[in-house]
Amino acid sequence: MSDTILVEDHGNWVEITLNRPDKLNSFNDEMHKALQDALISARDNGARAILLTGAGRGFCAGQDLGDRDPSKMDSPPDLGKTVRTYYAPLVRLIRSLNFPVICAVNGVAAGAGANLALACDMVLAGESAKFIQSFAKVGLIPDTGGSWHLPRLLGEARAKGLALTAKPLPAKQAEDWGLIWKALPDEQLLTQARTLASQFAEGPTLGLGKTKQCIQAAATTTLSDHLEIEADAMKICGESADYAEGVSSFLEKRAPRFQGK
Repeated sequence: MSDTILVEDHGNWVEITLNRPDKLNSFNDEMHKALQDALISARDNGARAILLTGAGRGFCAGQDLGDRDPSKMDSPPDLGKTVRTYYAPLVRLIRSLNFPVICAVNGVAAGAGANLALACDMVLAGESAKFIQSFAKVGLIPDTGGSWHLPRLLGEARAKGLALTAKPLPAKQAEDWGLIWKALPDEQLLTQARTLASQFAEGPTLGLGKTKQCIQAAATTTLSDHLEIEADAMKICGESADYAEGVSSFLEKRAPRFQGK
């Protein structure tokens, strides 16, 4: 396995750490492939939650621009190909996983790194963390789903303000604006993120996964269509072992023992 990421298996959940700290965990092609492989492996091996974080003093600075330097290439880089080959499949993969993906943002999250975090289901950030839509500084647009997530999470005015100015957004303000779930003292970030991952992995993850998919579908469906999506999901959940266990444990006044199915 590539050393550009670290993977720690906790049994029913997996912690994945971006591991190019000397480059602020910026993406090269190797790290892209390693991260996608790790996510797929976690999914295929029965993980019920994933925690994504970064090594060193930052979460992720986006693309390693040294790999896309026009002065070192025979022709301009095809950044559309880069998005289609690496960033778009990564976002689609995270959004398709039928269990929660938590992101613990330590330090800077810039460019694609910021938007990778926003693709996750729950974002916790250390209070020293900053989210930067740095694309404007190099004449680009917010990719990795940024131009889709930002207006939906913040509204058009704030989305354009962040994207056009590339000004850093501190973690606490990101929480206040509703961009992320919670800002935490730096020293508590990983502890609380790991606790949350463990709680999700022990929970009714079939229902949690269906909840994730229903909420994501709401952005592109009418209310009438969405009520049908909810009904279909409720049918599946109602027939699950987790639902039976949840009701039984409630009536018997005991802690539930969910299986994620």
